[in-house]
Amino acid sequence: MDAEMLALSNTKAVSDECELIDAAELGGVTARATAMRQTLSVLKRLAQTDMTVALMGETGTGKDVLAHAVHRASARARENFVVLDCGSVVPNLAESELLGHERGAFTGAAAQYIGAFERAHCGTLFIDEVGELPLELQTRLLRVLESRRVRRVGGSHDRAVDVRVIAATNRELALDVAAGRFRQDLYFRLAAAVVRVPALRDRVEDLPVLIAHLLIDLRRPEVRVSPAVLDWMSSRSWPGNVRELKNALAYALAFVDGGLLEVEHFSSLPQSVDEAGSWVKRLPLAGLRLSSIEQAAIKQTLDQSGGNKMQAARILGIAVSTLYEKLKRYDIT
Repeated sequence: MDAEMLALSNTKAVSDECELIDAAELGGVTARATAMRQTLSVLKRLAQTDMTVALMGETGTGKDVLAHAVHRASARARENFVVLDCGSVVPNLAESELLGHERGAFTGAAAQYIGAFERAHCGTLFIDEVGELPLELQTRLLRVLESRRVRRVGGSHDRAVDVRVIAATNRELALDVAAGRFRQDLYFRLAAAVVRVPALRDRVEDLPVLIAHLLIDLRRPEVRVSPAVLDWMSSRSWPGNVRELKNALAYALAFVDGGLLEVEHFSSLPQSVDEAGSWVKRLPLAGLRLSSIEQAAIKQTLDQSGGNKMQAARILGIAVSTLYEKLKRYDIT
């Protein structure tokens, strides 16, 4: 998701639709909704510190955008902002991505590789989907957070790093700790500054600003939405949040001929996640083994995505590393 999705860089661009009265702003991100204003207010304070921040919220709420905003509002703004997406890293390369490796450290390591921590030296490291980090690597992450030193895979000495860490997850880490999927000591290290990112349904006052910038991102800045569309959007639950909103706009733009989006342009929109969920509830699944249902869902999704595991994981709503684990467990090739 681009930073422009939540940022208000040009107030005039949306002045006809949204008077930004009492709006909160952080690093280019602006909000009118009370829930989001409170979030930005907290992050504004934290941006002036070097505390490790944990952003928690549903998928698609813009946690990556907020992390970048914190970086831009901090004393490290002129330094690197490095992103490590734990949900898209191949499991056997996760340690190397985080810490780096020396040449010859393992088969295929033909050259030295600088890991995320070293690349973010003096800047900010954004660890996205931290809840997907394998348990053994959680130990390494905790050690780096406490010692501020890293040792590359295959290396023989530690290197000091000066890094501000922002982590994000759509999981309830406290529940993962109770289930043994996440280290308690790492959780407490990250939980020093937990900030909840509100869902789109809890900040509908921001819809005019978001829509204006999504239309810019979709290269249709001249298009406007009717009051009826705003009312319709305000009544939806948006389980996919800002990401789902962008997809809905992109879909509707394919059917608009003029410069105004009406509700009719969204009428043939594919089933939303919540509508699909209602349909799934009517399937005759009672009595079937959960493993059989899961295997069938994975196989069908892989077929639908043409074998693209990254795409299949996104459709299934799981991390790529989790998908690889399930493929191995069920012996799916």
